[in-house]
Amino acid sequence: PNIQLADGQLAANFFQHIPYFEGFIAERNLDLIWTAKVHIEPMGGYPGKAKTLEELGEGDQIGIPNDVTNGGRALMLLEKAGLIKLKDGVGVDATVLDIVENPKNLKIVELNAEILPRSLEDLDLAVINGNFAIQAGFSPLDDALFLEDGDSAYVNIFAIRKEDRDDPALKKIAEILTGAEVKQFILDNYAGGVLPVN
Repeated sequence: PNIQLADGQLAANFFQHIPYFEGFIAERNLDLIWTAKVHIEPMGGYPGKAKTLEELGEGDQIGIPNDVTNGGRALMLLEKAGLIKLKDGVGVDATVLDIVENPKNLKIVELNAEILPRSLEDLDLAVINGNFAIQAGFSPLDDALFLEDGDSAYVNIFAIRKEDRDDPALKKIAEILTGAEVKQFILDNYAGGVLPVN
């Protein structure tokens, strides 16, 4: 869809989060921008053997996805939850090697994202993508100990060609996507697996 957008086959697209978008357009030198943050499919920290963050003890095991994109995302979320500290500036590219503070000496266990929900019985906590959490029967809003919010880099965006930034129709679509009606629709229909960011 980004290539089709750049080629003029599409007027806009809405399917991707910011890190994917920025990497894609940089790699292919595309003249695209995003104009609205719409929703996030939140990654969250789900209880395993530890039922609360306070129950996490010395050397406890925390599962995170083993792919680069989601691994960095999970580590950033663990940092935001106050469990670890990452090297300054690593952001979405963080790896376990970038952990500079780990007061409880938590053991980070990297697993395939889709098996993390099934691994909770062996882990003290796992950071799980929203789609896999929902497939496993979790409600992100009710079951996660902590969740990503609209401050996350992984917000899904409305993208257009840079030259079309003043197009009134595209501005109107962005306004609708971030408006109260769409926000309510998301809240009513996605059980916390998708959250509006506005």
